[in-house]
Amino acid sequence: MSDVRVARLLERAANGERLTYEEGLTVYREASLHDLGAAAHRRRSVLHPGPTVSYVIDTTINYTNICNVHCSFCAFFRPEGHPEGYTMSPEEVLTRVAWAVEQGATQIMIQGGVNPDLPLGYYVDLFREIGRRFPEADIHSLSTSEICGIAKREQMSVRDVLVTLREAGLKSLPGAGAEILVERVRKRISARKIDDDRWLEVMRIAQQLGMPTTATMMFGSIETDAERITHFDVLRSLQDETNGFLAFIPWYYVPHKTPLRGREASGIDYLRVIAMSRLYLDNIPHIQASWLTPGLKLGQLALLFGADDMGGTILEERVVTLAGSTNRATRADLERAIRQAGYQPAVRDTYFRLRDYPLATTA
Repeated sequence: MSDVRVARLLERAANGERLTYEEGLTVYREASLHDLGAAAHRRRSVLHPGPTVSYVIDTTINYTNICNVHCSFCAFFRPEGHPEGYTMSPEEVLTRVAWAVEQGATQIMIQGGVNPDLPLGYYVDLFREIGRRFPEADIHSLSTSEICGIAKREQMSVRDVLVTLREAGLKSLPGAGAEILVERVRKRISARKIDDDRWLEVMRIAQQLGMPTTATMMFGSIETDAERITHFDVLRSLQDETNGFLAFIPWYYVPHKTPLRGREASGIDYLRVIAMSRLYLDNIPHIQASWLTPGLKLGQLALLFGADDMGGTILEERVVTLAGSTNRATRADLERAIRQAGYQPAVRDTYFRLRDYPLATTA
């Protein structure tokens, strides 16, 4: 396809016109990084004008590493009966929540393996107690795989599990477990995990119940360019139907200590995915600069390639860390990166509402 044709497609996307699957794949493959980023930044500036880039004060508590799914890209899980397996007691989780809230956290992500020994009551009691002790904290927790694992153990429908958890205090679902929403890829890297249709089904049900969610993408394992665009496409289709996704969060696979191994994605690859997500996912309002795997400097660059949010502080996290990531950031680090990119930092909540909350730094 000619450079003129690619330029026209970028112009259309920057102006908010929808790209078809074929057009999206062409743009992703053929547009220069500079042109792709410039178009994405133009679109971001229209959707989110002004000087503000948001972030959330949050924590991720990995409450159990016992998992019966055994994904090849995961260095965190331990199979049932493994001597290194653990499950936190509710009081241990509550102690970590208390510490995070003391640091200012308003978003609590409780996420772990698909542990078949944990009953629904474990989560119900835990969420109720978090709500009682820490009413200022939003419980944004559990992956679609964990929800399905609970449903299977209890012989309940996913809808009934979600209704029960919502009544206990679960307010929204993170997008974990999406990886690449293509059957071929999932059979290769996570054959025992729920399939792509099931992931979408759980999200659809949660959104129909009034529980907002986020969407994620773990790229850089074995997927092709076409499969990355397919991932975008199925998310966009569900958003057309439900309008339930608050944000899209792409991050690349960290291979260093996982059974899957492979090579880490490049910074160029990361920026292309960020920019393409802004242009293709025209109905998802927020794109997060997922700095945890690429590092804060690339996360900062993502703010000029279509991202409008810096993600979270992630006060406690083990899954990506055990895969080999060494990136860390304080609130001051996030705010500094935002300012250096030419924006003003602002603290938000889970629902992307800006909060009247003091910043960590004033300059």
